Amino acid sequence: MSQLKVIHNLNGIKGLAVIEPTVHGDARGYFVETYNANDMKEEGLDLTFVQDNQSKSSKGVLRGLHFQKQYPQGKLVRVISGSVYDVAVDLRTSSPTYGKYYGITLTGETMKQFYIPKGFAHGFVVLSDEAVFAYKCTDFYHPNDEGGLAWDDPDIGVEWPLEKIEGAGEVQLSDKDKVNPTLKEIEASGFKFVF
Repeated sequence: MSQLKVIHNLNGIKGLAVIEPTVHGDARGYFVETYNANDMKEEGLDLTFVQDNQSKSSKGVLRGLHFQKQYPQGKLVRVISGSVYDVAVDLRTSSPTYGKYYGITLTGETMKQFYIPKGFAHGFVVLSDEAVFAYKCTDFYHPNDEGGLAWDDPDIGVEWPLEKIEGAGEVQLSDKDKVNPTLKEIEASGFKFVF
């Protein structure tokens, strides 16, 4: 029997899933299986991961919204410590939810995980003083295949909880993320994810 609770099709967006693992805790601390292929498959997520990544960021750092163009990745993301607001935007041109997003707060305390399939832009903003963020990917990172979507695209309208980053000033973006195009600009370039 699966040790996971999985909620599928969040905000009506097919493919997204929130995973709640079983946490075994007592006075000594806790134990949790962060990934079990059999349990995931039993819950409808038959995935093969080829790369694990981890990052550490301070409050107000916003990473995203990122995707790979020719080698799209599915990502299973979680927060080891701290808190982030995590976002996935549906870029699958043939999807009825194209251009819609789903956001969720992930913390080291709840240990919830978020699965984002291929064909989505993904990003997060750090809400705590710092956060350690980990993710498993279904394809390798290809540095010449990066794509980005503007984090503040008004047509998508992500409601980032920026009020929770008081004291950090404005969001902190990489130079690349400062110039990411809007969805309309991506469409004008002719780029399409078709799944």
